[in-house]
Amino acid sequence: MSYETAVAQMYALGHELAQTPPHKFDLTHMRVLLAALGHPENRFPSVLVAGTNGKGSTAATLGSILQASGLKTGLYTSPHLVRINERIRLNGEPIGDDDFAMLHDVVDRTAERLVGEGDLPWHPSFFETLTAMAFEYFARCRPDMVVLEVGMGGRLDATNVVEPRLSIITDISLDHQKYLGDTVAEIAREKAGIIRPGGIVVTLAQLPEANDVLGNTILNVGARAVNAVPYVPCISGQWPVASRQSPESGRQWQRYPLEVMGKQIMIESPLVGRHQLRNLALAIAAAEELHSQGTVQITAETIARGIRETQWLGRFQVVSAAGDNPEYVLDVAHNPAGAWALRSTLAAAYRDLGNGDAGNGREITMVFGVMRDKAVAEIAEILFPIARRVILTHANNPRSASPDEIRQAAARVAAGMDIEEAEDVAAALDRAQKAAGSGGLIVVTGSIYVVGEAMQMLGVRI
Repeated sequence: MSYETAVAQMYALGHELAQTPPHKFDLTHMRVLLAALGHPENRFPSVLVAGTNGKGSTAATLGSILQASGLKTGLYTSPHLVRINERIRLNGEPIGDDDFAMLHDVVDRTAERLVGEGDLPWHPSFFETLTAMAFEYFARCRPDMVVLEVGMGGRLDATNVVEPRLSIITDISLDHQKYLGDTVAEIAREKAGIIRPGGIVVTLAQLPEANDVLGNTILNVGARAVNAVPYVPCISGQWPVASRQSPESGRQWQRYPLEVMGKQIMIESPLVGRHQLRNLALAIAAAEELHSQGTVQITAETIARGIRETQWLGRFQVVSAAGDNPEYVLDVAHNPAGAWALRSTLAAAYRDLGNGDAGNGREITMVFGVMRDKAVAEIAEILFPIARRVILTHANNPRSASPDEIRQAAARVAAGMDIEEAEDVAAALDRAQKAAGSGGLIVVTGSIYVVGEAMQMLGVRI
C-alpha cells in the first residue's frame, strides 16, 4: 500500500459522530482492536495530557524537555498543520511515509478481520485508527517515554486506554459542546476521566466549576494532585522580559528567571503569551514529577534547554516583513478562550495597534477561517473588532465553514465592518497583502488548517 492510498483511506473513515448512523465513543471497541494487535499500548511508558486549551503546547514542551534530557521520546498530538505524519513523532521527527503506510495496512487489516468476525460492529474511526497506529509505532520503536495528547474530551478518548505514569490537565473551557456537554462542569468531567485511581495528576487552578469537578474526582479515586503554581512566574502585572524576535528564526520569545529543582534558571520560550506561562508551568511540574519517580533523569538545565528548543508551530508565530511585504502573525485560535489569548498577546506584543478604527494606530488585516462545528459567532465577536479589515476564507477540509456560513454566524458583530470573502487561503493571503501594505500586520487565525496552508504559502519551514 502506498502512503497516498493510506492517507486517502484514513480520511474516508471520518469522525465517530459524523457517521450515519452516528457512532458513539466507546473504549471497548478500541480495546478489542488493541488486543488483536497484541496490546501495543502496554509496551511503552506514557504521560497523558487533556484540556481544552494548551494541551498541545504542554505536550510539545514536555516532550522537548524529555528529549533534551537524553531520553528517546515519542509525541502524539492532534490535529496537524499540513501533513498527518506530524501527529506521530519520535525525537521530534515525524513518522516516515513508508512506516505510516505499513502501520496503516497492519491496523486496517486487523480491523477488517475483527469486523468480519463480528468482534467489532464497524471499522474504527479516523482517530481510533491513527491512535492504534501511533501505539504500534511506539511499541516497535521502544521509546523511554511517550507524551500523548488527548484528541477530544478524555474519558472516552481513544488515547485513554493507556496506564500513564502521570496525567496532566490544562485549562478547561467551553469547546466541542456538541460532544462533551454544555457547561464547563460537564466538560471537566470528561477531561477528569484521564485521572487514574491512585494515580498522579498535574494541574493548575481552573474556573470554579472545573475546580470542583477535578477536586472531587481526585478525592474520589484517591489520586495525588501536583500543583504547578510554583512554576508560574510572579510577574506582578509586568510582562516577562521578552525579545521581540529570535534572530535565527524570526519567531518571538518570552524570557524570565525561575527557580526549578533548587536552581535558578532562565526560561526562554518560543511560545509567547500569558496563557503559555501556565502551559510551561505544567510541563515543568510534570518533568520534575517524572524525575522524582526515579524513572527518568531530568535536571534544571535540561528543562531550560528543552523549553528553549520546543518546536510547536502556529502558536503566535511571527513571520517578519521582508521587502515591501507586511508582517504576519499565525495563530490557531479555534475557540473563544484561544481567541481571547490571541487578542491579549497581540495587545502585549504590539503596543502600536489600533482598535479597528482607521487612523488610530497600526491596522490589522485579519484572514479568518474556521471549522463549522466551532463557536464561530463567539470567536468572531472577540477577534473581528480588533481588525480594520477581515477576509473570510476556508481551508481545504470538508469540515470547514464556508465564508458565507461564517458571515451569517458573525452577522451581529460583522455589521458595518469591512469584511470580504476569498475562495481559498491563497486568494485570502493575496488580498490581505495588497490591503495591508508594507507597514501593515496580517493576522491569520481561526483554524489550524487555515494556518497550516498559510504557512506553506508563506514558505515557513514546518
